[in-house]
This record gives sequence, C-alpha cells and structure tokens, in this order.
Amino acid sequence: MNKYLKRVSLSIVLLLLIFTSYAQKADVFSQKDKAIKGYDPVAYFTDSKPVMGKDDIKFSYAGANWYFSSQKSLELFKSNPTKYMPQYGGYCAFGLAEGYKAPISPEAWTIVNDKLYLNYNKKVQADWNTDQAEMIKKADKNWPNVKKEK
Repeated sequence: MNKYLKRVSLSIVLLLLIFTSYAQKADVFSQKDKAIKGYDPVAYFTDSKPVMGKDDIKFSYAGANWYFSSQKSLELFKSNPTKYMPQYGGYCAFGLAEGYKAPISPEAWTIVNDKLYLNYNKKVQADWNTDQAEMIKKADKNWPNVKKEK
C-alpha cells in the first residue's frame, strides 16, 4: 500500500510539473482562454481603438482563441493573421525589451510601422514611447529566446 501511494503521488507531481511547464510557455498572451484579453486585434487597425470581441465570433490560431467585434474583422484576420496579431505574442513590448514576458492592458497600445504593440499599462507605455525604435530593436532581439521561457 505504501509503495502504491508513493507511485501515485510521484505520478501526480510529474503530471503537474508537465502541465505547469507547458502552460507557462505559451507564445501568445492569453487570459481565461482569450488572446489579448478578448479584444479584437483587427479593431486597433480599422477603428483606431481597442474594441472588445464577441464571444460568438472567435477563431483559434497559433494556440490561442482570438475574439472579434464583427464578422468582417474575423475575415480580415483569417486572410492575414500575422498582419493583425500583436507583436511578441501580445506580451508587453516594454517587458520584452527588458528581457521578460509581462501581461498587458488592451488600452495601452501603439501601432508602429503597421505593427501592433501592447504594453502592461499606460505608464509603462509612456516609458516605452520615449524611445520606441530602441525598445523595438531590443524586444525583437530578445523575443526568440524569451518566448521559450516560462
């Protein structure tokens, strides 16, 4: 009986480690199964503002569920997902420039050279805005390694 309990306990611990490790290595920032907190990535480009997506208009892409405010937004995204997806999987651009993944606020956003960048909050965005070009350069360099980290 004691041997059995040890095996079961060890199996549970191993499974938890595997699932935790897998979940934390997501390439796309997602909370509650919603990429960029359920906001429509296309609306940043077409409406020039963040717009909450609708639960009944969603599309699974790159291991995440993306939500859209209209069928038209969904179709635009499907036609060219990489154009509309935020840079760095939707993680905070400032955090990536500093070498780590951080969550975002959909309200703290910028489009630079037709690419969407999100930040942790408006204060962090203001810091990021002081030298966007350098921050983007650093984040671009860091992203390939950071996206693999927990």
